[in-house]
Amino acid sequence: MARARNKQKRKPLRRRVRRRGATRSARSVPAGALSVFAHDMRTSLTGILALGELLASSNLGERERQWASDIKTSAEHLAALTTLMVDAAKADAGSLTLQQEVFRPRRLIEALGETLAVRAQTKGLRAAVKIADGLPERLIGDAVRLRAALENLIDNAVKFTAQGSVELEARANPAGRGRAQLHCIVRDSGIGLTRAEIKRLFRPFAQASADIARRYGGAGLGLSVVKILAKRMGGDLTVSSTPGRGSAFDFSAVLPIGPAEAQETAPTRQSAMLARRLKILCAEDNPYGRVILSTILTELGHRVDFVESGEQAVAAAARGYDAILMDVTLTGIDGLEATRRIRVLGGKLGATPIIGISGHSEPGDREAALTAGMNAYLHKPLSPSMLREAIAAATATSSNPR
Repeated sequence: MARARNKQKRKPLRRRVRRRGATRSARSVPAGALSVFAHDMRTSLTGILALGELLASSNLGERERQWASDIKTSAEHLAALTTLMVDAAKADAGSLTLQQEVFRPRRLIEALGETLAVRAQTKGLRAAVKIADGLPERLIGDAVRLRAALENLIDNAVKFTAQGSVELEARANPAGRGRAQLHCIVRDSGIGLTRAEIKRLFRPFAQASADIARRYGGAGLGLSVVKILAKRMGGDLTVSSTPGRGSAFDFSAVLPIGPAEAQETAPTRQSAMLARRLKILCAEDNPYGRVILSTILTELGHRVDFVESGEQAVAAAARGYDAILMDVTLTGIDGLEATRRIRVLGGKLGATPIIGISGHSEPGDREAALTAGMNAYLHKPLSPSMLREAIAAATATSSNPR
């Protein structure tokens, strides 16, 4: 009888455990599905970004050139939103982890300043960017997610400001043990917030108030994810605001200071690589991605051949190319395995520069790519300037164009 009662007691417990396991699995599915969605989205965004940049650098009138620049900026903004969407699902599933890569904070803030200027102009607002002199030259952290977070703050500042200005400020304080506390502050002269509204601000899927949700729309998800990212970076997201006078959002992060820059390839050598016509193999299984990469590489003056799978990439590499662009996510064997097989070809063929391309941004992806034998690793969306620089750097040691 006692055993029977114990078995009956254990049954509800087993059911609860199974339900918890099912819940965890169900919560992990959206994150994985969104990751695949993000890869496809970034492939398409590469086309918008690349064509916008090519148009902006072509022989257009000033007005048309500005339109092309706006297209490029919009693509970058969509890429940032895609990152936040995926991170929201990962945070909910408890699987959000950050990249640790060297980046230049000044360049990042300057790029965000261009984005801010375009958005502010559409509403007739003044835009300003302030970068403190003491900002470290290089930091180590997740630049992709940092940019996505700041894009969200800028987007909100412009959306909630009808007149006046929006300002982006970046500064840093020493944090000890080779680290710096980075502060990125977005100020606006918009509608402002009450204390009660600020308390609701960082709840997922909640707007500051029903009136704001009705007037301005939005899912109310962005700020909650931005705060999570700030916390994961060792900082926080705080806000100070006065109703009717505006708000200031301070995104802080404690990041290791990056190492001093190593000696780079001589400028004359790099310039020669930029001007050289190369024979490039591109492994890309997305038809739209092939069209866009063909457009970019042709405009850069290169000859390009395409294959659709990892097996085809290995076979084609044996014919000899100056460089290979390898999508990491391919049908059949993936880009990493294809790279390993190319490296064992030996001789010049096995030493062909390989640049990895991916729409995923998972921790460890870059390290896995470099370990597999890739010379560089780029995140989508790609731009012509990004590809040009990566190809020049990867082929700088090669002197025999095919």
